[in-house]
Amino acid sequence: MSIDIVQHLRNDNYPPSTHLKRILWVFCQALFRFSPTPLHGWRIFLLRRFGARIGRGVRIYPSVDVTFPWNLSIADHVVVGYGVKLYALAPIAIESNVLVSQGVHLCAGSHDYRQPNFPLVLRPICVESGAWIAADAFIGPGVTIGAGSVVGARAVVVRNVPPRSVVVGNPARVIKKTAPCQ
Repeated sequence: MSIDIVQHLRNDNYPPSTHLKRILWVFCQALFRFSPTPLHGWRIFLLRRFGARIGRGVRIYPSVDVTFPWNLSIADHVVVGYGVKLYALAPIAIESNVLVSQGVHLCAGSHDYRQPNFPLVLRPICVESGAWIAADAFIGPGVTIGAGSVVGARAVVVRNVPPRSVVVGNPARVIKKTAPCQ
């Protein structure tokens, strides 16, 4: 790898204050990760101290990996399962009554491969009320998962999912509609 390429890949994308918050969060995340499973309140407390907005009745498991908690917003009665990655370089909003199953990756940032220096591309993610994202699914930057939708296990979602839809596959495609709420 040439020196020019290494120079371009340096992390000059953030101001010094963000670097400081990132360093502090790395240390606090150790307290987060090594907390006993039932201590959801403790993990929520730590996330809130770093600017996350989290509602009531939320369960976040200790193996969840959160990047930039200050970009995270979680409404009431949400479960974020084991091993979930919340790559919140841009805002990630999870509305009420959502289940994010184990191993899911919500990725709100990427790089523009068409540019020689691979600049960051930051686009928010929104998971609307009543959605379920099944195990090991990937949700890409700029995606909205519609209300009441189901994302199948290991699906790769790179486009918006309409409300009350079931999507599966790579890339994810709609296979049917869910029943309307009673």
